[in-house]
Amino acid sequence: MRLLVRITLRLIAVALILLGATAFWILADVSARIRLEAETTADRVAVRWESWPALAGSTGVTSREILFGAQTMVSGALVLPGVCVVLASAYGGEDRFCNARDRLGGAAPVWFQTLFDRFEMAGEPVRRTVTFRRRILGTVTATVDPQSAADRSWEQIRLLVGLASAITAAMGVLAGISVGQELRPARAVMRAIRELEHGNTAERLPRLKTAEFDRIAQAFNDLAIRLQRTTSEREALTVQLFRVQEDERRGIARELHDEFAQCLTAVRALSASIEAGVPQDRPDLGEDARGISALAARMQANVRGVLSRLRVPEIEALGLEASLRTLVGSWNTQKTGTRFLLETSGDMGSLSTDHALGVYRIVQECLTNAARHGHPREVVVRVERTAAGAVAVSVRDDGGGDPAVVNGAPGLGVLGIRERAASLGGQLTIGAAPGGLMVRVAFPEPAASS
Repeated sequence: MRLLVRITLRLIAVALILLGATAFWILADVSARIRLEAETTADRVAVRWESWPALAGSTGVTSREILFGAQTMVSGALVLPGVCVVLASAYGGEDRFCNARDRLGGAAPVWFQTLFDRFEMAGEPVRRTVTFRRRILGTVTATVDPQSAADRSWEQIRLLVGLASAITAAMGVLAGISVGQELRPARAVMRAIRELEHGNTAERLPRLKTAEFDRIAQAFNDLAIRLQRTTSEREALTVQLFRVQEDERRGIARELHDEFAQCLTAVRALSASIEAGVPQDRPDLGEDARGISALAARMQANVRGVLSRLRVPEIEALGLEASLRTLVGSWNTQKTGTRFLLETSGDMGSLSTDHALGVYRIVQECLTNAARHGHPREVVVRVERTAAGAVAVSVRDDGGGDPAVVNGAPGLGVLGIRERAASLGGQLTIGAAPGGLMVRVAFPEPAASS
């Protein structure tokens, strides 16, 4: 989930909690005020009732007169709106008086009325005993009309919660816009990380206004600098290793040619001499001599194959294109049933020696892998050189294979191609092709040639 969405959802959750707390506070406040109004009404009526006999000027009144006198005292000025008063005479009889509250604010919904009644928000009845000269005249019981109390609470909640909701919504929108603006540097950080992931170690982040993002940017820049330095050192070491490897190959090829190949030639000459001088009564010696000659010939063929892979081609003398045609032609001779094709475009003669040798070794390894690990009917090698000096090498075969498996293979073939491409400042990509795989290496040519 995106950070902006998470922050917005959290703000909404906090707003809902605050709205709930506000509604609860309003209900508690309204309940307290309703209770106070009931107590005030009961006190007013009780005081007025106690004063009636004195006003009447007699204490020998009947119960009917007591109740009648109390009734005449009760009016809308004493009973607050939404409160009902029950007058009970000590001598028998009672009467009820309610001051209805106007419903201009609208009636409360049924669900709110039910909730209001369930929690008994209207409160308990308020009772007051009325006495005159130590004689009990009666009791005053004040109760709050539940419907009026619910309507009143709903009016307050609807007004305040509506206002709070509008303010919260506005604050949420403004906060979302503000947070979105503050999180904009995160996009630049992500873009820089993607560039670094793709091998662009020269990517840097500018100074950012937000302190936290600025520290992230500085840490990223420090990491990119160290990674660029490490990558440069690794590439230089890889180039040196490949040069040492070529020197070792050249030395091994020379020793094989000078020593091993000459010995095999001598063995074949000796076997031929033995075969020519075999007595007629020893035909078995002739068979052994011919076997030795055939074995030496097979070993010579194997040595020639090894030498063709070990020898550094004379690229400076023949050129890259001619060397590649010789390489592809040798595979057409060795691998029957498979057609190897070479396509070139652009100026190959101006490539540096390191780049030309790198292209040759990459193509050589790709052809070896295609012939060894698959059964292709056609392998197409394409080498392109652009006007800007960039080089793209692709080897496509129809021998099957899964790019994901090849990319994760533990062998040294793909690793060697990837390291050689990295040493030349390029990248290796392995993808699917019709019926097989496509191996592609692209790299720019540096200004300096070696």
